[in-house]
Amino acid sequence: MTDCDKCRKKAAILIRYSGAHLCKEHFCEFVDKRVKHEIRQQLDIKGGERIAVAVSGGKDSSLALHMISKILGVRKDLGIAAITIDEGIRGYRDSSVPLVRRQCHDLGVEHIVVSFKDMFGITMDDIACRDRRLSACSYCGVLRRNAMNRAARGWSATHLATGLNLDDTSQSILMNFARGDVERLARLGPHKRRQTGLVPRIQPLRTIPESESMLYAMIKGMEFHDLECPYAPEALRNSYRTVVGELEDQFPGTRHSILKSYEHMMPVLEEMYEPAALRMCSCGEPTISEKCKACELIENVKDNASR
Repeated sequence: MTDCDKCRKKAAILIRYSGAHLCKEHFCEFVDKRVKHEIRQQLDIKGGERIAVAVSGGKDSSLALHMISKILGVRKDLGIAAITIDEGIRGYRDSSVPLVRRQCHDLGVEHIVVSFKDMFGITMDDIACRDRRLSACSYCGVLRRNAMNRAARGWSATHLATGLNLDDTSQSILMNFARGDVERLARLGPHKRRQTGLVPRIQPLRTIPESESMLYAMIKGMEFHDLECPYAPEALRNSYRTVVGELEDQFPGTRHSILKSYEHMMPVLEEMYEPAALRMCSCGEPTISEKCKACELIENVKDNASR
């Protein structure tokens, strides 16, 4: 068994992309340091900020809440709240909401729960069982983004933090390249530019691989929801997850290289694509069209049902 590079303790953890061997204590310090760096880079804290954290109860969002509470919770001049979106997925979300409630109670953080049923008049289970032209995940992604923004704005949040990890981020970058959607790359978080009605996103875990997020949560004894969404197999992202995973296995550091390349391109992308001119949808959400994408999809589902 290899010794830790920091303290020479046994039972070291191998970080393949750097070649480092770390014990549990120094592994956690390694994660803490990178998350603190991202928070400093993404947040210009002047006092009065209100940080909403999107928490599903999974390992990544739970870790994001834990880290933000640990790093920023000591400050009395800012607020932190957790937002959980209840999509209405029987046997899945109804088991995670109580878990997040317990996490928030332990951390002393306000917990806000909003549901698809209340916001859109329909649940994800209702959408999934009807005739539709897109995958369940496509509907869910649009509605979740809409619901998170509305809930964060309703709480007067200055920023909305998500639990997107390095795997998620590198997959999103590759997906947009493959689809030729360069403009969307310019809109990926973390957001530096502000637009009326949109709460800017921050991503404190964007440099943390999914496996390290899982290991950190396990070492710290964190409670998290580990069930897979029943609609996950429909996601297009699965193909890109496989590609990125295989590349990382063969060439450790691939995910970091994808992210670093994207960061080098960001100044050019921001110059090429100015923020879109926004108008207000009848639901109150900003949109580039007459109706926001969420309202379009809900109308499409209801129209199909009526026919």
